[in-house]
Amino acid sequence: MILTVTLNTALDITYRVPALTPHASHRVTEVTERPGGKGLNVARVLAALGHDVTVAGFAGGDTGRTLHERLADAPHLTDALTPVDGATRRTLAVVDSATGDTTQLNEPGPLVSPAEWAAFLDSYEELTRRPGTAAVALCGSLPPGVPVGAYALLVRAARAAGVPVLLDTSGEPLRRGVAARPDMVKPNADELAELTGSHEPSRATRDARRRGAHAVIASLGAEGLLAVTPDGSWQAAPPVRVHGNPTGAGDSAVAGLLSALAEGLPWPDRIARAVALSAATVAATVAGEFDAATYEDVLAKVTVRGRDSAP
Repeated sequence: MILTVTLNTALDITYRVPALTPHASHRVTEVTERPGGKGLNVARVLAALGHDVTVAGFAGGDTGRTLHERLADAPHLTDALTPVDGATRRTLAVVDSATGDTTQLNEPGPLVSPAEWAAFLDSYEELTRRPGTAAVALCGSLPPGVPVGAYALLVRAARAAGVPVLLDTSGEPLRRGVAARPDMVKPNADELAELTGSHEPSRATRDARRRGAHAVIASLGAEGLLAVTPDGSWQAAPPVRVHGNPTGAGDSAVAGLLSALAEGLPWPDRIARAVALSAATVAATVAGEFDAATYEDVLAKVTVRGRDSAP
């Protein structure tokens, strides 16, 4: 079982309009709703790959009830979300059909009380100690009320339980979480630059390792992934540039890394899978899903190159 943690879960709502024009009324042609937040996106991809996943975090209010309902019948998914009094946030994406551009509006999330945070910690520690827990993913932003050092605490708890832990967040939560020595961090180029002060990916990934992360897997957009690990350094990219919607591509990369870790695959195979899933997510017709045919095609063709720089 793989455990994904989404402290700031969401109900993702997507509106599609013929063209988005400021200061105008719009006729919506299509509406979709689904559970969201980075860790839930990761869980969805892991489940599609056939892995059993438990989702943890917070859910409350009417939107929280909708999350529970949508998760109830999902194959390979177990709902372990902790209840809160506040309402789970909504994220609203407006897709302009004419251009393909997406405008995103994100609510901040519910205020989490100290008692609710303590209840989550008890549940999280029990889940990490459960036999068969193969890995933990800590993903996304923090809702109001959750301490900024939350991920550092969760990293240490997973490591104390002997479970590999991947951290995917940004800003101060990332800085503090890295200091707790997670097994993997997966920042994008901007997050990595903010953490290290360097915009040169090779230098920045090495610096992030020196700050505490055992392995750093940096998302470089169309340039693929750069991984600096205790076992070596590699870079991989799709064989051709994939066009489409990049929403959720980073979450799919996390799912690729975790699934390959759970299967005991070596680093080059983990990186290849992460790149292929990320590219397949860009190519999918629905944001945050992945196109199976593109995944298989890219996985067969992606090249993972070792790098000479020392990890």
